[in-house]
Amino acid sequence: MKLSQDSVWHSQSITPLIETLRTLSQQSRAAFYAPGHKGGQGIPQPLATLLGATVFRSDLPELPELDNLFAPSGTIKQAQTLAAAAFGADQTWFLVNGSTCGIIAAILATCGTGDKIIVPRNTHQSFIAGLILSGAVPVFIKSEYDPLWDLPYSFTPEALEDALNQNSDVKAVLMVYPTYHGICGDIKAIAEITHRHDIPLLVDEAHGAHFAFHPSLPPCALSMGADLAVQSTHKVLGAMTQASMLHIKGSRVNPQRISQALQLVQSTSPSYLLLASLDGARQQMALQGEELLDNTIKLAQKARDEISQIKGLSVLNIDKLGLGFHYLDPTRLTVNVTALGLSGFEVDEILHQKLGVTAELPMLSHLAFIVSIGNTQKDINQLIKAFQTLANITPSPPHPITYSYPHPISHPPLSLSPRDAFFALTEMISIEDSIGRISGELICPYPPGIPVLMPGEIITQEAINYLVYIQQLGANITGCSDETLNTLKVILFS
Repeated sequence: MKLSQDSVWHSQSITPLIETLRTLSQQSRAAFYAPGHKGGQGIPQPLATLLGATVFRSDLPELPELDNLFAPSGTIKQAQTLAAAAFGADQTWFLVNGSTCGIIAAILATCGTGDKIIVPRNTHQSFIAGLILSGAVPVFIKSEYDPLWDLPYSFTPEALEDALNQNSDVKAVLMVYPTYHGICGDIKAIAEITHRHDIPLLVDEAHGAHFAFHPSLPPCALSMGADLAVQSTHKVLGAMTQASMLHIKGSRVNPQRISQALQLVQSTSPSYLLLASLDGARQQMALQGEELLDNTIKLAQKARDEISQIKGLSVLNIDKLGLGFHYLDPTRLTVNVTALGLSGFEVDEILHQKLGVTAELPMLSHLAFIVSIGNTQKDINQLIKAFQTLANITPSPPHPITYSYPHPISHPPLSLSPRDAFFALTEMISIEDSIGRISGELICPYPPGIPVLMPGEIITQEAINYLVYIQQLGANITGCSDETLNTLKVILFS
């Protein structure tokens, strides 16, 4: 079924993928196609006990009625058309490999070997994967930084203008909007500057899939002039983990190039459970989004008000607006705990192990909490009570916790492109001997997945000190060949 643009909004109540899956799951047929469990008949008993049998009847492959993700002409195309209308896009692609594959596809579609792309250094590791696969070369742009909160903001329009004036051959600009902590830069001005240079603005909007559905939230990237936005629908809306979307608007990004790039980085056996969850999340937000988000914003505000009154705690608020900080997502709570004399990692362990609350992201100075449409008043009460309990059992130190090294970490210019470094010969050496050598691996705390070291970057004492320190505090370090960090992989003969 092909929907005209005029009829799309009148059809937002339907869920074509869910409805087709429901029909097929109720049919009786002899299945001689994948997956091997055959509608749940062959699933292991522990898995059946955990999930029940019903879900497996809908775990189907690319049957004729279910369309093809890489050449959609039926059910998937209809669902994606509805999503484009709901999220304000000209065209939308469903992603079953998370926003990671969307970011990689955006780079592959706009940049080739040796092409320059402007990007903040505090971007997700998926961007580095995109550089390795495409051969593109990053031009890193400085993001504003708040030393009191130890928080990176966005880059400013002025910084972008300078970078573009110094690099006339740039092919694209990538912006993180919002950050993990809900901080949004001046995207409208950044889009205008980018377009004056006739290049596309690509936006990592992984944490902003809800922005289009409530006037009290920051404006969504596409409405402010972005040419492409990648959203983790699963992070803040009702889709299943790993289910995301890529949207484009305007003519600066070639949709055929996006489709071709996604064929390289998405599974050829996509999960229709994930695809159906995107269909359902779209319908829910199109019909009930503002109402649901009204409640979410109220819950987040209650938590913000009450936690900020607890001794030793402070909550990031809109009064921090300034350079690189143009909007704040009110559903994202960032709680600074330095006045308790504890790191965010230590507080996270106490909350999770003893007080029944789990944060989205602990860092040295603070913890970030996602309040979404799935949270309840009970959740908020438990969060507030947990922090009250924590403050009561924690002796107040004479001074807030401080760190013995500067923030943010400085990064020297790349000595090799990420692609050249990834494919170069490497050797493992002691961490002490790695100072001054060129990193051969991508090393970052996860979450948030922002690299401290990337392939092609000179290893500094500052970066090593930071990695060792946060690992001692309980941070999870990913990407390193040696998880103990006793040795690092470096480029041979560098």
